Amino acid sequence: MEPRLDATKYVTSGMGRALFALSGAVEKNVDKPLFELVKIRASQINECAYCIDMHTKDARAHGETEQRIYALSAWRETPFFSARERAALEWTEELTRLGDSHVGDDLYERVKAELGEADLVALTFAIIVINSWNRLAKPFRAPAGTYQPARAAAAV
Repeated sequence: MEPRLDATKYVTSGMGRALFALSGAVEKNVDKPLFELVKIRASQINECAYCIDMHTKDARAHGETEQRIYALSAWRETPFFSARERAALEWTEELTRLGDSHVGDDLYERVKAELGEADLVALTFAIIVINSWNRLAKPFRAPAGTYQPARAAAAV
């Protein structure tokens, strides 16, 4: 699939800087390994190949196991994830599929009980961030396979 345009040329605009600022704030408030799982899972749901490639590489670079990454799309069927991670993944799925759901009270109460209010709000912003990036990468067909974690770290 051919890229449509290189949106990275425009991420230095005010809009791009705002999204990067939100991403940075989220990274300061959400546990890094959990944030990586959330980014991968939302990207899987959104079928954003570029973001799946990026975030699986980042997760591995930060010590995530291949087994957990491979099982992420079927997390409910595995013993590999903690109760906190399960709550975050379920919240991620519900908010990523917001048009198909109503975010029920039972889910909200379960996730809030597991995470607490502050972490629930931070997680919600994390989900907003990755869904925003997915909505930039996917329609412009960012080419999967080009991202390298070492280069990204050097660019920051």
